[in-house]
Amino acid sequence: MNRTGIRHEDKYAPERRTPLVPKDVRFLISGHGIAFKVEASPKRIFAHREFEAAGAEVTGDLSGCDIILGVKEMPIGYFRKGKVYVYFSHVIKGQSQNMPMLRDLMDAGASLIDYERILDEQGRRLIFFGRHAGIAGTINTLWTLGQRLKVLGKANPFEKIRQAATYDSLDEAKSDIRQAGEELLARGLPEGTGPLLFAVTGDGNVAQGALEIMDLLPVEKIPAARLAEDNGRKQFGGSRKAYLVNLVPADYMVHREGKEFDLADYIVHPDAYESRFEHFLEPVDVLVNGIYWDEKYPRLVTREWLRNREEQGSLQLSVIGDITCDPEGSVECTVKATGIEDPVFVYDPASSGHAMGFEGPGIAVMAVDILPSELPRESSEHFSRLLSPWIPALASADFQVPFDELHLPAELKRAVIVQNGRLTPDYAYLEQYL
Repeated sequence: MNRTGIRHEDKYAPERRTPLVPKDVRFLISGHGIAFKVEASPKRIFAHREFEAAGAEVTGDLSGCDIILGVKEMPIGYFRKGKVYVYFSHVIKGQSQNMPMLRDLMDAGASLIDYERILDEQGRRLIFFGRHAGIAGTINTLWTLGQRLKVLGKANPFEKIRQAATYDSLDEAKSDIRQAGEELLARGLPEGTGPLLFAVTGDGNVAQGALEIMDLLPVEKIPAARLAEDNGRKQFGGSRKAYLVNLVPADYMVHREGKEFDLADYIVHPDAYESRFEHFLEPVDVLVNGIYWDEKYPRLVTREWLRNREEQGSLQLSVIGDITCDPEGSVECTVKATGIEDPVFVYDPASSGHAMGFEGPGIAVMAVDILPSELPRESSEHFSRLLSPWIPALASADFQVPFDELHLPAELKRAVIVQNGRLTPDYAYLEQYL
């Protein structure tokens, strides 16, 4: 049985999550006889005593562990021969910033399993923080809206909402959002501010988390087609009301040859499609972006479109919560990822410049790239609940045998990117990026 360790997170100072929580560690120890060591951490959301009470050993040294579980990327120089490291590596797109880490892991003769690649037969992720990214990101987007309106001299119900990281619990944040909704119904928005139109992109775990938060407000849900009507915002009325649309690729991706949209075809042949997203965006005040994006896909929001609308005096968009957070990616004006300590900047379409904070001309952009860290307890509990059923298979596997003989459930085996220093067949393409 492989000895299993839980690592202290050191990539970001505010990172307080853990891949397994004490309750699930207790079950794995008592029910499966798996020995756990937990690296001491001064900031982890669960205290040392909670892991000790679960039966784990808290230590400053995980060198005796065969499998090491983490959350974020691990540093160069950390990897050791024959050991298995399980974490979000962010290498499968050939991300240049993480290629040195991947090369170091391979040179060390170690193995890498990436949570992102633990998939079912339909390619759906089985272990994820996405829902809590959507939840935290939407809380932060509403907070950003409140602060931006305040800076512009417009008192508003969203001022009472705080950044997700400042709440002691998700329930506390939800309570403030409900109160903001009640105030919106009772008092409305300042003259000239309403109605508010919110758009959430995507239909995956991130979008579901975002919609869960938006449902706490008194919003009227509308189909995408209403945004594309010629009368635009004129059809929406009332300062005590908010409207919500959930936009998915079938709404705004158009085949260049006029063929009907087909998601499977779009994924394989994205160059055959063009985006009409900005046409839907014209009347929207607040955009919450929760899609998966890759460079091969069309952008949703371009700097050129924003600049043109600004020059014409028709730019309605005032706040973007870019949960996807691909700098200069699907939302091109996300010029950088931001940290929990300084999460918002204002992008000026006229100059393409940006200034941190809520002040200045342009659009307020919230682009924190570790959003689940703002809800460390709830997001860790959710992630651990998904991960823990797979731990017995990891703990009992022999990683020293050839890959063809490695006995793991298919879902886990698909996630083995490197075994004992060598890229596995499905990930041989990464050699070109190294």
